Amino acid sequence: MEYYRKETKEVLSEFNVQTDKGLTAHEAEERLHKYGLNEIKKSKGPSIIKILINQFTSPLIWLLIGAVIISAALAEYVDAFVVLAIVILNAILGFFQEYKAERSIEALKKLAAPRSKVLRNGRMEEISSRYIVSGDIIFVETGDKCPADARLIDISNLQTQEAVLTGESTPVEKQVNIISKSAMVADQRNMIFAGTIVTRGRASAVVTTTGMSTEFGKIAEMLQQERETITPLQRKFAQIARWMSVVALVIIVVTFGLGALRGQPLLQILLVAISLAVAAVPEGLPAVITISLALGVQRMAKRNALIRKLPSAESLGSVSVICTDKTGTLTHNEMTVRNLWTHDHITRVTGSGYSSKGTFSINGTQIEPQKDRDIELMLRIGLLCNNTVVTHDNGTIKAIGDPTEAALIVSAEKAGISRAEMHKQYPRHVDIEFTSERKRMTTIHKVKGKEIAFTKGAVDVLLDLCDNIVINGRSERLSKQRKDHILQVNELFAGQALRVLGFAYKEIEPGAKIDNVEKDMIFVGLQAMIDPPRDEVKEALHKCREAQIDVVMITGDHLTTALAVGKEIGIEGKHCTGQELERMSTDDLRKKVEEIRIYARVNPAHKIKIVEAWQSKNRIVAMTGDGVNDAPALKKADIGIAMGITGTDVSKEASDMILTDDNFASIVNAIEEGRGVYDNIRKFFAFLFSGNIAEVAIIMLMILIGMPLPLTAALILLINLVTDGLPAIALAADPFEPHAMKSKPRDLNEPIHRGLSGFLVLYPIVMTVIVLSLFSYIYASSNDLIHAQAAAFMTIAFFEFGQAFAARSTKFSSFTVGIFKNRYLVCAVLISAVICFAVIYIPTLQKIFFSTDVYKPMLLSISEVIIIIALSTLGFLVIEADKFRRWRKKC
Repeated sequence: MEYYRKETKEVLSEFNVQTDKGLTAHEAEERLHKYGLNEIKKSKGPSIIKILINQFTSPLIWLLIGAVIISAALAEYVDAFVVLAIVILNAILGFFQEYKAERSIEALKKLAAPRSKVLRNGRMEEISSRYIVSGDIIFVETGDKCPADARLIDISNLQTQEAVLTGESTPVEKQVNIISKSAMVADQRNMIFAGTIVTRGRASAVVTTTGMSTEFGKIAEMLQQERETITPLQRKFAQIARWMSVVALVIIVVTFGLGALRGQPLLQILLVAISLAVAAVPEGLPAVITISLALGVQRMAKRNALIRKLPSAESLGSVSVICTDKTGTLTHNEMTVRNLWTHDHITRVTGSGYSSKGTFSINGTQIEPQKDRDIELMLRIGLLCNNTVVTHDNGTIKAIGDPTEAALIVSAEKAGISRAEMHKQYPRHVDIEFTSERKRMTTIHKVKGKEIAFTKGAVDVLLDLCDNIVINGRSERLSKQRKDHILQVNELFAGQALRVLGFAYKEIEPGAKIDNVEKDMIFVGLQAMIDPPRDEVKEALHKCREAQIDVVMITGDHLTTALAVGKEIGIEGKHCTGQELERMSTDDLRKKVEEIRIYARVNPAHKIKIVEAWQSKNRIVAMTGDGVNDAPALKKADIGIAMGITGTDVSKEASDMILTDDNFASIVNAIEEGRGVYDNIRKFFAFLFSGNIAEVAIIMLMILIGMPLPLTAALILLINLVTDGLPAIALAADPFEPHAMKSKPRDLNEPIHRGLSGFLVLYPIVMTVIVLSLFSYIYASSNDLIHAQAAAFMTIAFFEFGQAFAARSTKFSSFTVGIFKNRYLVCAVLISAVICFAVIYIPTLQKIFFSTDVYKPMLLSISEVIIIIALSTLGFLVIEADKFRRWRKKC
């Protein structure tokens, strides 16, 4: 439908909606049921069948299947059956690993759904954009991403960036008037489109199409050809896997060649060689890494940090600098006006939060603010020069918009000034939006045939625009002495950690040029408000100090305010203002950046300069932001963090992480989780590779010295499936280690094997020596190969069980982290142990896995099992001793 060719009233009538009421909840539900969710259909991930087929695509698995076919052809049916059964079980285990990883990724994609402001049941609400329907009245402003295609109803200086649809990067100036001629998307200036960005102004509009019916939906296939992001760690392990595949082929060739030269049966040695190669390559590693990252991201989401891409979960553990905004992140972001100033009078205001209960007093004497012409004028300006909405719903008060503006609305309500009544008396005509560069906002209102401009903003900025001041309702000249006095009052309030805004007005001629509105204005007064620091921030900052993470506070507020808040929460050090930063060269900033802890009166552009200075020191930087102009800094930072409550859609799109509660403590929690994710992956790596190294060494050495094989092919595969596979999966879900935030950040380029000599060197040596010695002793003394193989098999199994518990921490003693704290690991080890004993003592399984026709009831005696378990603890003890040695070395 060509809605751009219809009058607004006609479109509203077609969708049966009124601009002051919007749809009812029931109407919206019906339309949602009829037309579906407002979302672009995503290309589906791999199907269950494809995931299952993927388990059989490895060349090593093909070799095993080939060995099965050869065994069957030679009538070695038992060997063929056992190997085939283990291949199938291994495929099932791999399938569940990959399936869980895929489902985890799908769940993560749904966490950070965008939200939009909409009129429902006569009031503005904020809902998930997925639930917007045709006929909804929506509201957009600077920084928002348009949630659907919509016909504009009312606009103010509206511009949108529509490059995603048209390829044209220049912002498009919008209008409300009907377009009579047929027009392409780029020329439909009375429409806004899904996926485009509001770069300036604000507007209300009626939704015409949603989801796949939008212009954005029509080109969705082109937008869905993005590849899944692969994390650096996943790439690193992919390289390791490729290298291990080469090693596996070498193992096959060498093992088979040596075995053949030693006179081993060719089929037997071929099965052993292939089985050993399969055991040496941890094919489930990529899936386990994905699961570890996804589980970590889900834990972060529960702690109010939404990770938009998996690589960010990995990089978080390396963050060494957090550059954080003050307002709303270190503080509550619920502003409350405490003081008013109008011509030498300081008026105290009581109350807290967004409650409209409160009183006004001067020198302890309560006053009626509506009877004071200057105070009433200033409160009226704060109420009208305002884009925020404060809602009251079942006792819950919520601000939709800027908390500073919400505080101004509440201060006026405390004085009995009704916003609805004010808007009737002073209908808004035009507004000149606030930007971080302008540091002010102006609205123009029509009243009694005249026009009046109301302005609020930074005190120093407004004083430069004013040449008069209102005193007792009369306009008088604003002398330099009066300006200096106002700046002193501003300093006084700022020193009390109050945020101060100035207010001014000007009567203008109808049709006056916008450029001339904010000149020769009349100054009215000041409103000073407080946003108290969050209670949990001090503890979070303490964690950062212990974790050797530098925290830098960046704010657009006055320096005095910034220093006061910094002192209260514990951020102290050298400071720098935006003006000083402008004068500072790049080299000078790089020299001083590690000493500066507080930046005040800065613009978003300054953030990029700060990030680059820190990055020049090889530091991993996290940067917070919420505005449109913060987007470049968020992209530049190693971890860009957007505010979920106050952040614009542009800042969220540019970010790697979104804080659902806008809380600094949530950043620290996410970093802690990020460190935990990496530690868990190291646990898995250490556990799996150390066991694989030992198993390969045991088989190869026995072949070299001409001894019988200590393990059959079936036993090798069983070890790989049971004693390696099950505990490894449990370790991937391990709780993160204690003291994760008591060590310095990890170097992103640090090899994953650093500090794992106990696992990768000492443990394989001890295990190899013990297994070979025990096997050789039993075989020599009893001349019973099955007996010796059973001892070797159980020794390797219990070595691996002990190592699994040692791997609960790669840095600290397992007793410190709690050996049995991971109940999944305990269950995995118990299940694996039961299977191992079943293979030893159940007749059918004994015959199958040891390739024997004779059942031996007590293949291993109780005393032998006790000795094996005792010897196996040496693997656990040598790892613990090495961890203790490294800990002592650091102390």
